[in-house]
Amino acid sequence: MLRLDHLAVACTDLAEGTAWVEDQLGVKLQPGGQHARYGTHNTLLGLADGLYLEVIAKDPAATPEAGHAWFCLDDFTGPPRLANWICQADDLTNELARAPAVVGTPRALTRADLEWHITVPDDGSLPYQGAFPTLIEWAEGTYHPSDRLPQSGVKLLTFDVSHPDADSIKQMMDLSDDRVTLKAGSLGMRATFETPNGVRTLG
Repeated sequence: MLRLDHLAVACTDLAEGTAWVEDQLGVKLQPGGQHARYGTHNTLLGLADGLYLEVIAKDPAATPEAGHAWFCLDDFTGPPRLANWICQADDLTNELARAPAVVGTPRALTRADLEWHITVPDDGSLPYQGAFPTLIEWAEGTYHPSDRLPQSGVKLLTFDVSHPDADSIKQMMDLSDDRVTLKAGSLGMRATFETPNGVRTLG
């Protein structure tokens, strides 16, 4: 079974993306870290219910060990926006048996005392342009990032994903999360949050 783990806002410049989310939600993000394999860096926001929000960009000071970025950041252009959603698997091998091949291969990654396996296609693209989630399985005994992030007072209310093949996508995952809706339509994502400043959205 899959459950929502975190949401990712992509951007071309981390400071710009961070400022955009802070302005939209009215809260401050926390420093994240670097991902040496994919040459990226991020900032983070702790959400209610064990979730978090990630703002991620290519790190101009890094050369990715894999030869490419992930989350389709090599091809990302335009203003910051929601670009990916990441779902945690109880059994990643089992979930991959029903997932489309384009989801990619599980990669073993570490950062400080974090350990996880995450699906990344060989070219760093996003399956179904991000409409199909990236799959993650945290290593046994490791903590979850949300456990160490200060609570921001922000709670995810709904997350809507639209894609022309939404019906097919739903059949290729065992997702258990009433907040997530997949519907047929033009590609797009929209997250609605309860914040200390009222209801806010990111798209």
